[in-house]
Parts: sequence; C-alpha cells; structure tokens
Amino acid sequence: MLSLIKQESVAADAWKLLTLAENGLAETVTLPVGPLLVPVCVWQARRRELVEREYAHGWPLGVWLDAGESPRAIADDLDDFSVVAVHFPKSTDGRGCFTARLLRRRHGYRGELRAFGDVSSEQLVSLRRSGFDAFTLRADQAAHAPFGGLLALDPAAQVAAGRPLRLAASEGRRFETGRAA
Repeated sequence: MLSLIKQESVAADAWKLLTLAENGLAETVTLPVGPLLVPVCVWQARRRELVEREYAHGWPLGVWLDAGESPRAIADDLDDFSVVAVHFPKSTDGRGCFTARLLRRRHGYRGELRAFGDVSSEQLVSLRRSGFDAFTLRADQAAHAPFGGLLALDPAAQVAAGRPLRLAASEGRRFETGRAA
C-alpha cells in the first residue's frame, strides 16, 4: 500500500488513480465510483461527463499530469479540480517540480498539489519547496510522522506553500512570500 503524506501527517488516501492500458482509449475507459484522479487525456475527452458525475454524486474530481505534460492543458479548468497530481516517472526527473511551480505561480492554483510515482522520503523538502503539499510515496517507502515535522520546519517550504513565515528576529512582523506584512 502506498503512503500518503498530507497536511504534514500520514493520511488515508481515498482517491482512485485512473490510468489507461497500453492501447486504452480515453473515451471508453471505465470510470470507477468515488473520488477520482484522471489523466489529462481523459479530462479532455470526457470533461462534461466528469463534471456531471462530480455534481450528481458528490465525488470529488482530480486530474494528473505526466512529467512531460504542460499545465497549460488544464490552466483554464483548475477550479474544477479538488486535486492536481503530478507523476514522477523517476526520482531524478525535475520536470514535475517545474510543473508544480508553474501551477502555483503562473496559474495561481491553490488546491491540493500532489506528487506521486517514484517519490521517496528524501525528496519531500525539495518537493514542498516547489509547491507540493501532498505526497504519495513509492511502495518501498514507509511514511512516518517525522516527515511532517521535517516539512513544517523548512522556512522555504512554508513560503512556497503560501503560509506566513514567522521569524524570531522580525520583532513580531510577519513575512509572507518575501514581504513584510
């Protein structure tokens, strides 16, 4: 079972990740019940059906991007998603971090941004700095509570996540994304 770290603690993952078989078609893939993360191609092919499914049954909808896919493909639809996930095919592939930065900074996405795929515990701080706030660790990694503490202590990760940064030397002033508040 894969471990999900969300809100700086280990959490249950109710989301189903939809993938296409090697020769599967986005137009005909079966949509399971419940919260669903769909690939961009399924979103593009079945947008109306997915939105109707969400409103009719109350099942949250999310989308996932592969490492090489541009977030522009979903930029106009970001308000439709409870979760945007980015797939890391290899732990050394930095394209997912760039995608996260684009989603947060250029496109203004404020919802859950999840990293999944070949994600290890050693990457959590750098992924957080890129804008991710949820992480599905690969199968050989076990999520434990100390990961959340590690993320909470990283000032750059707090700023990247849009949280006010409190500094002891600031004499009570708050700093938000590099500006005194």
